[in-house]
Amino acid sequence: MASAAVLYTPEVLALATALARFPLTGHDLPLSGSARSPACGSRIEMGLGCGADGRIARIGLRAQACAVGQASAAIFAEAATGQDRAAIAAALAAIQAWLGEGAELPDWPGLGAIAAAQAYPGRHGAILLPWKAALEALPSA
Repeated sequence: MASAAVLYTPEVLALATALARFPLTGHDLPLSGSARSPACGSRIEMGLGCGADGRIARIGLRAQACAVGQASAAIFAEAATGQDRAAIAAALAAIQAWLGEGAELPDWPGLGAIAAAQAYPGRHGAILLPWKAALEALPSA
């Protein structure tokens, strides 16, 4: 198994602090969702604003998670604008396959920064949180 030093790289720690660029104020984002990892207790609350086409236009996040979970949330937020529910669902399925079955690293910008976390099953739930919270927030119809 890889060492913890490999997991918590300067890039991961920088991403974890990048969430400050996506504040969740609770007042200006009409759609909301949350997700919690039963394995580690990490939690993400998300607010979204979408355009008339159903694509994400604005995002706010509040994360109570390990650095890997926070980095995952920042990676999600950086690339979520312009995505719709179908794209988020497809990305979630690809990330789950990558984590659980060793499939190829999904094509979501920035995900390579937390690729070492694949070797840490205890972190998988935290990685998935932003995609799950987004699916809860986005209308299904």
